Amino acid sequence: MAASPPPGRSTTVLITTGGTIAAHTTTDGAVPALGADDLLAASNTGAADAGPGAVRTVDLMSVDSSAMTVAEQFAVVRAVAEALADPATAGVVVTHGTDTMEETAFLVDLYLTDDRPVVFTGAQLPADSPDADGPRNLAAALATVGDPASGGRGVLVVAGGRVLPARGVFKVSTTDAAAFDSVGTDLPRPVLTDGIPLGRTARVDTFALYPGVSPGLIAAAVAQNAAGIVLAATGSGNTHPDITAEVALAVAHGVTVVVASRVPYGEVSATYGGGGGAVDLHRAGAIVSPWLRAPQARMALIALLTAKSDPETIAEFFAASGR
Repeated sequence: MAASPPPGRSTTVLITTGGTIAAHTTTDGAVPALGADDLLAASNTGAADAGPGAVRTVDLMSVDSSAMTVAEQFAVVRAVAEALADPATAGVVVTHGTDTMEETAFLVDLYLTDDRPVVFTGAQLPADSPDADGPRNLAAALATVGDPASGGRGVLVVAGGRVLPARGVFKVSTTDAAAFDSVGTDLPRPVLTDGIPLGRTARVDTFALYPGVSPGLIAAAVAQNAAGIVLAATGSGNTHPDITAEVALAVAHGVTVVVASRVPYGEVSATYGGGGGAVDLHRAGAIVSPWLRAPQARMALIALLTAKSDPETIAEFFAASGR
C-alpha cells in the first residue's frame, strides 16, 4: 500500500484517453477533439475546488474506446501507476469511452494494489451536445476522489449518478446517462503483483455461443496461435456438444479456455451436462468464470497468460473472483 499523501494540498491526476466525453460532432460523426484542460474547464470544477486540492492533467491519447488496442489499454494501466508513484497524488480520474470502459477499468484494477481512489468516467453524449453528460460525470468523478469512502475500493466507474466497482461492471445502455450496471457489488479483488507487462501481450479471442454456432471458430483460433479463448456461453455456461469437443482439442494444444455467460446477471456454475453443459466443458479442461463476464474475463486471461501463469493459477484466480 502506498503511503498517504502529505498533509496540505494534494493533487488529483486527470488522465484523458478520448471517447465521447471529448468528442465533437462532425460530418463524419462524433470524434474525440477535446483535451484534459478543456474537459476540466467544461466540468465547471476549477482546480481549487476539484476534490482534494489541485488537478494535474495528462493527455494520454485521443481515441474512440471501441478502436483501442490492448497495447493502448496497458498504456492506461502504466499511466495510472505512474500517477500513483507520486506520494502527493490523492487519486486518479481517467476519462474513457464507454464502449470498452468495462475492460480498461478492470485491467487497471487487476494491477491496483494502492488504496488511493482511481475513478473512470465518460459520457453518452458528445461534448457539444446541449445535454452533454460528460461535464457532470467528470465533476462527480473528481468529487469521488475526494470522498474518504472511495479509498480501498479498487477502481470505480462513475456515470449517470452511479458509483460502481469496476469488477463486474458492464454497459447496459447505448443512450441512458446511467450507462453501467454490475453483475454484483463488492466482488472479491484478487490482484496481480508480477508487475505491469511491457511489449507484446498474450492473444486471447472471445466468441459468443448460440444455436448453430460453428465449432470451427475455436479450431481457427487455435490454428492462428491464440493463447487463450473466452466463450460467452448460453445460460450458466452451456453450449452444443460439438463445441465441447473443440474445447477439449484446444486445451490439448495448450490453449487456455474460459467459459463465461452471455447472461448479464447471476453466478455461472457447472450445473448442466448432456454433452454441451458447463459440466462437460469443465471436464474438457475449460475454466468456468463464476462472475466475470466475457469482456472482463478476457482481460484477466490476457494478463494472466502474459505473466506465464499456468492453468492451475488461472483457475484459482477465477475461483477467487467469485463470492
